[in-house]
Amino acid sequence: MAYSIAQHCRVSRLIRHLQILAGTSPTISRGERLAQSVATIAERLKAVEHRTSHRHAITGLPTREPLIERVMADGRGVLGVIGFMDFDRLCAFDPALGERLLLTIVDRLTRMLPEERLIAHVDRASVAIWFGPDVVEEAAQTELDVLRYALGDVVIDGDREILPEIRVRQARMPADGVNAQAMLSRTLASLTVQPSAVVAVASPVLDLAALASERYALEQDLRQAIARGELEMRYQPLIDAGEGRVSGAESLIRWFHPTLGQVSPSRFVPVMEAMGLAHEIGMWTLNAAAREARSWQAQGLDALRVAVNVSGHQLDRDDMAALVARTLARHSLGAAALEIELTESVAMSDGTRATQLFDALRAAGVRIAIDDFGTGYSSFSTLRTLAFDKIKIDREFVTNVDTLRDSQAICQSIVALGRGLGIRVLAEGVERRAEYEWLLRHGCTHFQGYYFSPPLKGAEFVAFARDSAGLAKLLAIDPYAMRDRITERLTA
Repeated sequence: MAYSIAQHCRVSRLIRHLQILAGTSPTISRGERLAQSVATIAERLKAVEHRTSHRHAITGLPTREPLIERVMADGRGVLGVIGFMDFDRLCAFDPALGERLLLTIVDRLTRMLPEERLIAHVDRASVAIWFGPDVVEEAAQTELDVLRYALGDVVIDGDREILPEIRVRQARMPADGVNAQAMLSRTLASLTVQPSAVVAVASPVLDLAALASERYALEQDLRQAIARGELEMRYQPLIDAGEGRVSGAESLIRWFHPTLGQVSPSRFVPVMEAMGLAHEIGMWTLNAAAREARSWQAQGLDALRVAVNVSGHQLDRDDMAALVARTLARHSLGAAALEIELTESVAMSDGTRATQLFDALRAAGVRIAIDDFGTGYSSFSTLRTLAFDKIKIDREFVTNVDTLRDSQAICQSIVALGRGLGIRVLAEGVERRAEYEWLLRHGCTHFQGYYFSPPLKGAEFVAFARDSAGLAKLLAIDPYAMRDRITERLTA
């Protein structure tokens, strides 16, 4: 039976009253018997108090004190920790829902574990399992992985379907120079390694509870978006003005939510990365893009290349090059048909790892492009070392480049840098004809942007790529308009 904090306080007060009664009862036989009875009740209640003080008020599980005692008594063994990572976010807008989910998860856990396992509630939303000295680390990890999978199953709460985020960690005792308490604290800390601290400031305008509720709902829906078929790909044409053709497309993910409609990538991509879904959704994107590129080839468009964005989380994986190779093989797609795009900040974050990955990919025939160029801190030597095949001028410098002198200087410098390194330069975010014409006059021949086409569905992209006459009209430059602009510049 679980005791609440209020019940625990009432028991403590009752003990104090009974102890006073026991010490002040009249010294007559009946009074002595009464005093003895009161003393007995007080001792029993004190025992209850001791037990309840070592039981968690919500779950009724033992707290960390009995766990530490057992670990110290055994001296060696494996400790597992399971964290319910949604708890604090849920409690921000619905504490009762957070407690209900916590109880559901604990109930699942206790039903699954054998009786000899000691389970303790050691933190707000974390429980620990002591496997004891007879279980090896590999077996403990296997059991923890099974538990993580099972505990992460859908929880039905009224008309809600919630997918809990469960994390597991383990540690081995004894650890050099670390006692049981310190080992538990370190293992708990490893559940929530945060890249940066964020301070929430209360606002009289913003409803923080509502924002937390909205964010949590978005997280839940995003976890199920792939299975529900809500993610789709769009393909924005890449234009080679020098050859007058479509050279390929950048693949862009879109989320079509059943009630919210199309969710902006700027809204769901940060959520995706914070939830640790970047690799899963990134691999889904890579497979979808490779499948589409193979279909282009089947329709006779062999020269097209598909560009796929890779996040920093994917770059951190040691097996990323192997995953790309397996994806290409799965779809019978040649490496020359794939281009990997990384933002400048991601590419420069770990030069050694990036160099190893790029070398492996380029050796296989995959091309590498650096996106949003000009917004980071790339040096000439870094660009030369990493050997990119293409750099993309960020749209910040492309917008109104025909009138903004600072943007003109930056774009001219990037084009010259690319020419000096033998790297193709593409201007992204071209939305106006005047921007396209200025860039073309100053040596940039590769383009992407709404002036040419918005992101398209696969079939629409194929039709655009085949419409050479339509593209020729977009690429054509009026010689008289060009002469007038040159005259204006000379007389300005």
